[in-house]
Amino acid sequence: MNDHTRIVYVVDDDEAIRQSISFMLRRAGYTVVTYASGTEFLKVATTATQGCVLLDVRMPDIDGLEVQARLAEQGIMLPVIMLTGHGEVTLAVRAVKAGAIEFLEKPFERSALIAAIDEALNQAGRNDRIQLASAEAFVRLAVLTERERDVLGGLVLGRPNKLIAFDLGISTRTVEAHRSNLMDKLSARSLSDVLRIAFAAGLGDAEPM
Repeated sequence: MNDHTRIVYVVDDDEAIRQSISFMLRRAGYTVVTYASGTEFLKVATTATQGCVLLDVRMPDIDGLEVQARLAEQGIMLPVIMLTGHGEVTLAVRAVKAGAIEFLEKPFERSALIAAIDEALNQAGRNDRIQLASAEAFVRLAVLTERERDVLGGLVLGRPNKLIAFDLGISTRTVEAHRSNLMDKLSARSLSDVLRIAFAAGLGDAEPM
């Protein structure tokens, strides 16, 4: 993991905590960027393409759960570690259910913080690979004709050629021709290859025709 990916965004309204965490993490070799509020962080979050977020639950302007929700709404996949005060386990559980990697109750041990950050950064690396695969899949699918995409939609839903033909009002032989063409365009050697590309582009969520 290179320095460019070892970025930790610390979002906490308590200046002493920000300084303490920042000092600790910089000594451990991380790049640290601090923010005094959720609002301040959200203004720049769309440009934060690497790293992870240490996010305090209790903040005066926008609390950590709301910041977490807004990141998700904007499609920002930065892994989140939630920082909680004593007795805020209920909030922490909500954060984890909403996708937080971990929650740490203040005061936390250095080893626990480092372990959580390393897990979050590993998750960020996986997210980067998923996003790259998705982008590549969209580019590959862009070469398909509208009818080829219709046939692909049927394949994603697990329909045999005859049912796809019935759904689209075309012959089975025409479906077979479109299927062959789309496999050639996608450089797919099998139906499994086609499906992996389709799922990477999010076509697995398509509604039945």
